[in-house]
Amino acid sequence: MNQRISTKSRRRAEAARERPVKPFYFNRELSWLAFNRRVLEQARSERHPLLERVRFLAIFSNNLDEFFEIRVAGLIQQAESGVAEPGPDGVDPETQLRRIRAMVDTLLEEQYACWHKQLVPALAAEGFRFRSARDLSSRELAWVRAYFQQQVYPVLTPLAVDQAHPFPQLGNKTLNVVVALDNPATPSVEQSIAILPVPRILPRIVSIGPAHGRTVPLIFLSEIIKLFAGELFPGYRVTGAHAFRVTRNSDLYIDEEESANLLKKIEEELRNLRRGAAVRLEIEATVDRALFNTLCTHLSLPARHAFRLEGPLNLLRVESVAEFDRPDLKYPPFLPANASPLRDPARIFETLRTQDVLLHHPYDSFTPVVDFVEQAARDPQVFAIKQTFYRTSGDSPLVRALIDASQNGKQVTALVELKARFDEANNIQWARQLEEAGVHVVYGLIGHKTHCKMCLVVRREGRRLVHYVHLGTGNYNPRTARCYTDLSYFTARTDMTSDAAELFNTLTGFGRSPRFRHLFVAPFDLHRRTCKLIAREARHAAAGRPARIMAKMNALVDEDTIDELYAASQAGVSIDLIVRGTCCLVPGVPGLSENIRVRSIVGRFLEHARAFYFENDGGKPVILAGSADWMPRNFFRRVEVQFPIGAPALRRWVVEGLFATELRDTANTRVLLANGTYVVPTRSGGRGSRAFSAHEQFMAAANARARE
Repeated sequence: MNQRISTKSRRRAEAARERPVKPFYFNRELSWLAFNRRVLEQARSERHPLLERVRFLAIFSNNLDEFFEIRVAGLIQQAESGVAEPGPDGVDPETQLRRIRAMVDTLLEEQYACWHKQLVPALAAEGFRFRSARDLSSRELAWVRAYFQQQVYPVLTPLAVDQAHPFPQLGNKTLNVVVALDNPATPSVEQSIAILPVPRILPRIVSIGPAHGRTVPLIFLSEIIKLFAGELFPGYRVTGAHAFRVTRNSDLYIDEEESANLLKKIEEELRNLRRGAAVRLEIEATVDRALFNTLCTHLSLPARHAFRLEGPLNLLRVESVAEFDRPDLKYPPFLPANASPLRDPARIFETLRTQDVLLHHPYDSFTPVVDFVEQAARDPQVFAIKQTFYRTSGDSPLVRALIDASQNGKQVTALVELKARFDEANNIQWARQLEEAGVHVVYGLIGHKTHCKMCLVVRREGRRLVHYVHLGTGNYNPRTARCYTDLSYFTARTDMTSDAAELFNTLTGFGRSPRFRHLFVAPFDLHRRTCKLIAREARHAAAGRPARIMAKMNALVDEDTIDELYAASQAGVSIDLIVRGTCCLVPGVPGLSENIRVRSIVGRFLEHARAFYFENDGGKPVILAGSADWMPRNFFRRVEVQFPIGAPALRRWVVEGLFATELRDTANTRVLLANGTYVVPTRSGGRGSRAFSAHEQFMAAANARARE
């Protein structure tokens, strides 16, 4: 397979050299940072309720953490190893790190300006008043002192740093306070330092005393610890106390070929992660140069990877403010509609024998997905259930249903992806619980993450076994299904279910070259068939026939696929791409991509669905949905499924409902320009017209379905 891929890539490269304009690409990392800037824009926008803006600021901060843990960590490793080979955009790792630093500096400046100048004053006007140590009244100071002595002091452990006490091993992204100390008895001796690691169990934002009406005085835990740090060092004088945190390389290093027990190996690696190499230091800007240099030295971290911030650190923690019971400062409640043909759990299989069903979450309730598995678990006619898990919730009803099914004597198989980034520990827990209940737990193909979303039910009906399948674009997670937009497809069509059964057999057994007739499956044929569909549209356009591509995904990175899109644009294909996050394709370049338009939607719900439309010369268009973005990892290093949508009414909705609505959006959409910037789209009614929101349109349609 690798030989076929390299041969095809070589042919594409040769064809690209013959094109009138040389293809070029946006840098992947800078494109991702541009996406995170669009998240920050939501925190700055007064279109959103105040506490939702606070939540967006927290999301921005969490996104940036993960970016450093994985993407920047990888670039640092490459640079330190002497890798100078440039990426598709022609930029080497060292240059990328410099450009990332410059862009992150700008983003952090914007983030803290948003917090200090916009959100803090707006929160104060609504009664959420943040106090610094110097702002406390005498009554508040007394309350904070008592809180420190009763709740904080007992769990703090001061760690000296000197010749007898090595610098402590600090956990990834944990809050710490570095304290500079003078011994009055030896004034000529250089100052000492100590570290106060702050246990995660302590709340990072503390409400000072009982609230008075709607007035809630708040203080950051770091402020409390700095204020009373001297109590942990009797006899010493505190000359400085500064909060800081360290971000570490969090990528797992697993050689599956050499690992006899993958589950135990991943558990071992998870323990090692907290000791991973430091890739970022965040510290309050008030720290003096000597103390700053001392920390960098102990962490073996160049100063260029350290950020002095105007506090508070880790604005992810401000999300706790959004949990206060202030519905007037949040989005109006939205209840997903459970109005699909599957709303009666007892008739799910009866319904699917006569029709396919497509759900659009979170506008359509996730309940039918749970009902599908729970009904299969208790139905005496169901013989077997096979399901993939990439991520799920901590109290997953789907996992409980599989356990119940196994205890009811059914054959149950769960493909649990242990390497789902940042969910490894949760998935190990679920794998153990499932195994203890008698479920066959497997981990898929060596070297590939199982990222597809698929559940297959085998049911006896009369003298034959009938297969039912659920295929999705999102995880089997009822919690994220309330805020992620995804598609769920249910069918009993034998062409689809037979392919699903073949894939499960490949994942649980052996199968070097399985053949799939209807499903597009990575790493086997998804990339080849995707490029073939794009090339077919190009041929139609070149021959003067109707040709159009619409594609919706989270990221567009794969160079070969981008080249095919460039070729299609040059042939005259009209291409609309809705790419929420990273996009390495450069749109609107004359002679290269003038027929390609790229937009991103960032708003109340996280756009997570992947859907694709290929016009096919006005014949029967190819309409797909699935789990894969157009990235090398999805095409070649993961098990992914794109599935065709066959029912006419459902196909029509994808075109006229999903794509048409999102391409009209002007409220949450930004349009990508050839220079890499994202701009607000032009409103069809002119500057004074009301912005159109796809999210609001979908919610209104869901409410209408519920009423009907």
